[in-house]
Amino acid sequence: MNVCPITYETCGNMRYSPAGLKKLSPRLTGLAPLRFTADELVREAAARASKMSIQGVQPKLSAVLDVKHGAFQIVDRGGRYILKPQNPLYPFVPENEGLCMRMAATFGIEVPLSGLVVSGEDSWTYFIRRFDRVGRTGKVHVEDFAQLAGRTRDTKYDASMEQVASLVERYCTFPKVELARLFRRTLYNFIIGNEDMHLKNFSIIVKEGKVALSPAYDLLSTTVAMAGAATEEFALPLAGKKHRITRKILVDYFAIERMSLPRRVVDGILNELKVSIPEWIPKIKRSFLPAPQQDKLIEIIWERADRLQLKIPLAD
Repeated sequence: MNVCPITYETCGNMRYSPAGLKKLSPRLTGLAPLRFTADELVREAAARASKMSIQGVQPKLSAVLDVKHGAFQIVDRGGRYILKPQNPLYPFVPENEGLCMRMAATFGIEVPLSGLVVSGEDSWTYFIRRFDRVGRTGKVHVEDFAQLAGRTRDTKYDASMEQVASLVERYCTFPKVELARLFRRTLYNFIIGNEDMHLKNFSIIVKEGKVALSPAYDLLSTTVAMAGAATEEFALPLAGKKHRITRKILVDYFAIERMSLPRRVVDGILNELKVSIPEWIPKIKRSFLPAPQQDKLIEIIWERADRLQLKIPLAD
């Protein structure tokens, strides 16, 4: 029984479920493999890097969806999707990110459409729809927090989570709403072991004259990807700390004291997390990660849930 790499629902002997394909386009009946192998995609990404408006450590390619032929086509300009092939340094990152983005959505975090597509030698490539594009040629105004803070790609770690909150308060139209969303994302990144949420991984978006946090992106368990080699739990310090984060720091200090979120809002988000975790476990076990990485991710989630003193109801 196959699992759809977009919706994570079972889909019989098909590679994608009809619901998953419909999310890409109502007219799509199938999604063909990419015509490049993973190694070829990495070389293509390196060759086209100077032409892309989005860059970073992971190899990335710009693509459009050719609905008529049911396939992604790599382009230099005008792409509506970003493709991330297998990373030569860190195996199974596409599978990792695809799963973590899906889990984030079930926890109430706004994420763009994303999933996995097969490359030439049957390895998975991650895809995500760009939220800074609309229609055929339209662009949506988006700025990452490094830009807002006057930092560069080289200084994207020179900040703190308190400064991230300050940028939300300074630029967002409804800061209290966005601070609650920031807390939810910070909580999620902690619970899955994402230690690489630097300034460029937060953005604001302007829609209908209102400024808000953009949909979340680059959500993955870096602890799993790096085979447990990570020594920090946060990329940006919180209360001066990057590791040994506790409930007192994350909830009592950051959410309630620093961001002044009402206790009922904080408790509501924590209760949603308690409900979500048991729902994540079967998703992880039927995901496209290899079994050792599945087990590691589950271990991280339970350990950090325990550190946050979450009393999670176990299934009967």
